[in-house]
Amino acid sequence: MQIKNLSMSFGTQDLFTNINLQISDEEKVGIVGVNGAGKSTFLKIIMGQVEPDFGEIILKKDARIGYLPQVLNDEVPSLDITVFDFLLAGRPIDKLNKKLQIIYDKMASVKENELNKLYKEMEKINQKLDYWESYNAESILLKIINGMNISDELLKQKLCELSGGQKSKVAFAKLLYSKPEFILLDEPTNHLDEETKEYVINFLKNYKGGVFVISHDTDFLNKIVTKILFLDKRLKTLKLFDGNYDNFKQINTEYEKTLQREIMKQNKEEEKLRALINKYSNVSGKRKKMAQDREKKLEKLLESKIDLGEKIKQAKIEMSMRRESTNIPLTVKNLCFRYNKEAKNYIIDNLSFSLTKGEKFLIVGKNGVGKSTLLKLIIGQLSADSGEIILGAKTDLGYYAQEHELLDNEKTILENFRDSNISMKVLRNVLGRFLFYGDDVYKKVGILSPGERSRVALAKLSLEGANLLVLDEPTNHLDPETQAIIADTFKTFQGTMLVVSHNPEFVDNLGIERTLILPDGKIDYYNRNLVQHYHDLNTNVNVKKK
Repeated sequence: MQIKNLSMSFGTQDLFTNINLQISDEEKVGIVGVNGAGKSTFLKIIMGQVEPDFGEIILKKDARIGYLPQVLNDEVPSLDITVFDFLLAGRPIDKLNKKLQIIYDKMASVKENELNKLYKEMEKINQKLDYWESYNAESILLKIINGMNISDELLKQKLCELSGGQKSKVAFAKLLYSKPEFILLDEPTNHLDEETKEYVINFLKNYKGGVFVISHDTDFLNKIVTKILFLDKRLKTLKLFDGNYDNFKQINTEYEKTLQREIMKQNKEEEKLRALINKYSNVSGKRKKMAQDREKKLEKLLESKIDLGEKIKQAKIEMSMRRESTNIPLTVKNLCFRYNKEAKNYIIDNLSFSLTKGEKFLIVGKNGVGKSTLLKLIIGQLSADSGEIILGAKTDLGYYAQEHELLDNEKTILENFRDSNISMKVLRNVLGRFLFYGDDVYKKVGILSPGERSRVALAKLSLEGANLLVLDEPTNHLDPETQAIIADTFKTFQGTMLVVSHNPEFVDNLGIERTLILPDGKIDYYNRNLVQHYHDLNTNVNVKKK
């Protein structure tokens, strides 16, 4: 891969300028930087989904690229086909064999002078079948299925029946099976249990192709990558470091120290020169000449002076209520729900619980057991088959959707707030606290990184004044610094919270009192080990018992 004179901006905001780099085609590269530095945009430039302002990224001709985004759109469509058939379509072997059969049929009837053309077509198809390892493909797929802990039960399920976490796992498995020459991954471990993660790590380490991965999971990066590509938001540049993430951190920490020392040295020199210029600029003779000489030195110093731009700002998140709720803001009685009305088993089966005012209530369980489904039933996006959901007379609901479904990707950030009954001045101040300044607010939500979309969704939530927050995996797309900020915000929130999360560090700071475990419906007091257990399990359906 060759990066030539690459520059990219959104409006007046530069992401990176005039980048020139050479990266080996089989390198394993970790892409790091703060939210909004342009990591996801960089992957989209590689794929040709986004055009840079200047320059280009050059790959080998007709390179096959496989991409797993943070937020799945059409990667796993809601079709009425089984998971196994969807995975099997990862290699176009059936289509190629059908083309081959058509050629065989033609050979029986064409004239001899047309046979050479058919032989050439047949040779090209056989070369493709060799690349896709057609005689061994099903065996390869079964190894990936086992390694990704995809159960026989899940293989038989229809795509339209999958949860968000199950879709992520299935999309990842199909990507690995599809044998691209370049694998591009954007936060791939969000939905992986530890056992599956180890399989993916070994798979990628031994993969005969290029891998580019964006991840906040430093353990994952350390075990895979051979280089780190650092998107420096302050200096608007991309820097390539040899080695893994820990090596990058060590080198970059020393670089930062050297940089700060050089800046201090330059500042002292500038101060000294300005003092001399001010002292002698209004005199005559040799001292006047000396002042003029210092002015030239100051001019050269300012030309080469290190400019880090503005310090990277942190979001300032506030959540307040319009009013207090009643003592019991939510009651769930004998709730039952199933997506397929002909199915025998309910995904939510005879579930009952209630929340008291100000309580922080956690929901855990493997992906696919109905956590997000329960939240959608509570907020009214889905209707129960039976049972009741009773909201207190003064309950005001606020909902954070895991994949930002409540945002309109075709509208700008500002347009997504048109239903907010506040002045433009107040709205701009609120968006500023969530790090959207100036022309940022005119960007379409669809072009934002998942981390930026998370901040838009949190900004909308902050304006609702809700006293019952319903939160579905609110940390999935955020960097560790922002996760800590929202944990502090939610910890001090005076209202009631219903949270789905498997992030132990985040959950630990919230002040959770009780935990609902699905699908059993058992309620227990908060236990960090339980959260860690489900964090490690997550989508794992074949856990090895110790």
